[in-house]
Amino acid sequence: MDDLHLSYGLAGLLAVLLALGSYKMRTLPLSEPMVALALGVVLGPQLLALVEISDHVRDLILLEGSRLIVALSVMAAALRFPTSDIGRVVRPVLLLVAIVMPLAAVVSGAASLVLGLPLALAALIGACLCPTDPVLASSVVSGTPAEKSLPARVRHTLSVESGINDGLALPLVGLAIATLLPARSVGAAAGSLAYEVLVGAVIGVVAGALAGWGVRLATRDRDLEQAPDLILPLLLAVAVLGVAKVAGTDGILAVFVAGVVYNRMVSADQREPQQAIDEAVNRYAALPVFLVLGVVLPWAQWAELGPAALLFVVLVLALRRLPWLLALPRPMRLPAQQAVFLGWFGPMGVSSLFYLAHSLDQGVSDPRLFAVGSLMVTASVLAFGISSAPGRRLYVRAGSSHARPGVPD
Repeated sequence: MDDLHLSYGLAGLLAVLLALGSYKMRTLPLSEPMVALALGVVLGPQLLALVEISDHVRDLILLEGSRLIVALSVMAAALRFPTSDIGRVVRPVLLLVAIVMPLAAVVSGAASLVLGLPLALAALIGACLCPTDPVLASSVVSGTPAEKSLPARVRHTLSVESGINDGLALPLVGLAIATLLPARSVGAAAGSLAYEVLVGAVIGVVAGALAGWGVRLATRDRDLEQAPDLILPLLLAVAVLGVAKVAGTDGILAVFVAGVVYNRMVSADQREPQQAIDEAVNRYAALPVFLVLGVVLPWAQWAELGPAALLFVVLVLALRRLPWLLALPRPMRLPAQQAVFLGWFGPMGVSSLFYLAHSLDQGVSDPRLFAVGSLMVTASVLAFGISSAPGRRLYVRAGSSHARPGVPD
């Protein structure tokens, strides 16, 4: 337990230091998750050995920690733009969720076959890696540098996609788990997953509407106190996550739906300060998860994967998403430049860690699941952390005939 408390203290200190240099960080080929991950490696058993975390504690921290962080992050994504702007991105988001995400699962699973994995395990790894992570995506599309460099439509598309597909990846993961575990029936799993998604969405609609109605009622004759007004969406995210979990439904999807409905019902004057608080929490609350990941990285198991591990990483980064965006710019109504940007920046991060931990919690015991999944998440943190600031600058240099930076198309 002292190791865990030391991790908390170091993660908090790291977050403070990074916050002090927050603007500069957004202009460097570096990200806060990269720094937290590196610190975890330094503190872990491979170097200083100041912190050691057992597999049981690892799985618990990654499951519940990543669940909470993803919930807060999708709430921030839901509040990042006015809901009136959603109509501009409905087509690309639908295609990203309905076509690109399943294809990403297939490609990632197929790529893992080069590691000699059985087909069922490869399918589960592909499903865990298919959602776009809202935490890492936020570092690309939020903040002053992103607002100056990128069209609002690009930022809005990636925000909405990363918010919604984290919940909708659950059916793919659940079906893959059912095929891997002989005691599970695929038919029964499909029915259960349909219940989790549909009822989760209903819980989100009801909770978001009640929260929005409550804000309207509270501000009819007087303003809310400033402190509860600012953190209300965070409280809503935690409440919806808890209720959805108790109801046995898809909590991540429920939180995002609740955020969209709540966003629709409150005024811009209320949404914008709340959104700023949510972004700050989203940006720094995830650092302990990445620090823990750095501590528990399975270096020995990575070495056992051999040279094929590098091929696997390259295949996933190159083929998981980019080719499909390049093939769909016309139906998505995206200029080629925007398609390339969105095709590259679809990072894997906390949401993939959540589904890896969820799979372990559901009874998948093959150690290669965490070894391969954590390898790809680590590679994603590095690749997208290094490329986010240069990628925005390249986008500006290339110019765009379809959108001006910061202005919706």
